[in-house]
Amino acid sequence: MQRSTPEIHASAETATTAPAPPAAGGLPDIPLAMTGPVPRRALGKTGASVSLLALGGYHLGTLDSVDAAKRLVHEALDHGIDFFDTAWEYQRGKSEDWLGQALEGRRTRAFVMTKVCTHGRDAATAMAMLEDSLRRLRTDHLDLWQIHEVSYPDDPERHYAPGGVLEAFARARQQGKVRFVGFTGHKSPELHLEMIERGFAFDTVQMPLNAFDGTGFRSFEHGVLPRVLARGMAALGMKSMGGLGDPIKRGVLTAAEALGYAMSLPVAAVVSGIDSQAVLHQNLNLAGGFQALPETELARIRGKVRALASDGQFEPFKVSGSNDGEEGRAQRGLLPPSAPPA
Repeated sequence: MQRSTPEIHASAETATTAPAPPAAGGLPDIPLAMTGPVPRRALGKTGASVSLLALGGYHLGTLDSVDAAKRLVHEALDHGIDFFDTAWEYQRGKSEDWLGQALEGRRTRAFVMTKVCTHGRDAATAMAMLEDSLRRLRTDHLDLWQIHEVSYPDDPERHYAPGGVLEAFARARQQGKVRFVGFTGHKSPELHLEMIERGFAFDTVQMPLNAFDGTGFRSFEHGVLPRVLARGMAALGMKSMGGLGDPIKRGVLTAAEALGYAMSLPVAAVVSGIDSQAVLHQNLNLAGGFQALPETELARIRGKVRALASDGQFEPFKVSGSNDGEEGRAQRGLLPPSAPPA
């Protein structure tokens, strides 16, 4: 039987302007009320499987303390989330360090992914970053190592250059320090396609997948996802709620609609930013016992956002530097996105 929630069918009208934001403040306490286990899906053709819901590492590093991070990770793990995301550059290493502390004594229960942040530098730099990550994460191997943030027009050429990060991938796998490899990016479907078409056999590809993207605006769902699946790679979704949850905060979509849309696509996992117990419970309640929504429901959700999807206002990571990391910008001598021009 198809699972539904009261939220998923609310506000069926198509929005033409974004409603006013709700009053300030975080989510109220949300009791845990899962209706079944978090589903597991195959990680492409690797032979591994992972939880459909993954805990995003950037938000983990924004918590008040390492003890808060530990509590969040432990509860996530105890309720079926075993896929943990982070990156070498998040909070200058704090996210990796806190995740590593949280997983001490629990490492064998977790699928750990982090990202290498060479942004075009050589294999030696990548291997040094790998050693940093392993030390911070308190482990002798990564389950998944991904190139972070393919965002600039010359990124594919840089990553495929002789002596570059792909050589580090091969070396790390040979040394047994990495099981699987992939790449991520949020800016351009064309860059993702170039990374794939140049021929390296990635295990995973991470990309923004959400209802706004599904309408066709610079769409990864339409342009990239079919190519990933055709090659037997695992698709990893991210930014199901727009990165910072603006569609939810402004009443355009419910959390159930946004996360349900992404989890209904043919992905191995959806990486979700979780920065409180309330958000963790909300997402666990939605993911527990989840069954993919029918196409009629996906079409209805796309219809709600179509009028607001054509300029990237709810996907700013596609149209601005707002989500571009400091490390990548520094390699190109770019100012931080918020800095005024000189």
